[in-house]
Amino acid sequence: MNVLHSDLRRLDLNLLLVFDALLRQRSVSAAADELAMSPSAFSHALARLRAALGDDLFVRIGNAMQPTAYAERLAGAVSAALETLSQGLAQAGGFQPERSERAFVMAVTDYTAFAVMPRLLAGLQRAAPRLRFKLVHSRGRESAEDLAAGRIDFALGYVEDIAEPAAGIESFDWLEDRYVAIVSRAHPDIRGSLSLEQYLAARHVVVTPWGETRGGIDRALERRGLRRDVALQLPSVLAAPFIIAESDWVMTLPRLAAEALSQAAPIAVHPAPFDIPSYTLKVYSHARHGRSAAHDWLRAQLRACAPLL
Repeated sequence: MNVLHSDLRRLDLNLLLVFDALLRQRSVSAAADELAMSPSAFSHALARLRAALGDDLFVRIGNAMQPTAYAERLAGAVSAALETLSQGLAQAGGFQPERSERAFVMAVTDYTAFAVMPRLLAGLQRAAPRLRFKLVHSRGRESAEDLAAGRIDFALGYVEDIAEPAAGIESFDWLEDRYVAIVSRAHPDIRGSLSLEQYLAARHVVVTPWGETRGGIDRALERRGLRRDVALQLPSVLAAPFIIAESDWVMTLPRLAAEALSQAAPIAVHPAPFDIPSYTLKVYSHARHGRSAAHDWLRAQLRACAPLL
C-alpha cells in the first residue's frame, strides 16, 4: 500500500479546509464564517484534525490563533494541494458566473469602498447574482502578506500602497482620476475659483490611513519649492466633508471621492490649482492564488467597468 495513501486514509480531507482557513484568518470565528460553519462546528472539526495529526496545530496567543511549528511545516503543502485541487476542479467544470456562489475577499480603503465599489458591485451583481463579496480594510503594504497567504483575493489600492516587487505580487493599472480641492460652500474667501495663492494661504485637511507623513500632493508641491500648512490629519476620508463644510480649510482628493462627498455635505469642488500626477488605482493579486477561471473572470470584469466609473 502506498504510504501517502495510507496517511490520507485516516484523515478527512475536508478538515484541510479548516486548517487552511484558520491558518489564514488566525481567528476561529472568522475562519468559521469563511467556511459557512458555526464556531462550535468549526471547533469540533479542529479537534478532530488535532487528534488525527497528533498535534495542537494552533494555540491562542493574545487575540490570535498562532500555528505551532508542526503546522508551519505543514502549511505550504496544504495550501499548495488545495490550490491545485481548486484549479483542477475549476478548469474541469468551468466557471459559470451566473450560477456560482463563490466568495471573493477584497481589500479596499474607505475611499475605494464608497467612491468606486457601489457602481462596481452593481455591475457584478447583474452579471453574477449569486456571487458573494467580503470587503476588508486595506492595510497598505501589509496587504501583500494577506495576498500571499490567501486571506484576500484582490487588493485595490494606490500605486504606493503595496510593495509590488514582493515575490508573486501581480498588478495592473485599473483606474486613473484627477485631483481636485474641496472647500466649504460658505468659505469667506474662495468663491468662483481657487487660485494657487489661496490654496497655499489656507490650512489643509489630509487623510493618512497608515500614519504616513507625506504623500503625492506634498511631493508635487515640493517639486515647485512649495509646501502646505496641514491643520488636521484624519485616518478616514468619510468625516472630511463635514469638517470642511464647517471650516475655512481645504482638502485635496480624487475627483470621484469629491463628487460623492459633495452629495453629503455643502462643499464646493474646484480644480487643483497646480499640476499633480493622476491618482492611479491599481488591482493587486498573487500569482499563487490568482490563476483560476474565477479570478480571470473577475479581472476581466474589473477592466471592463473601469471606463464607466
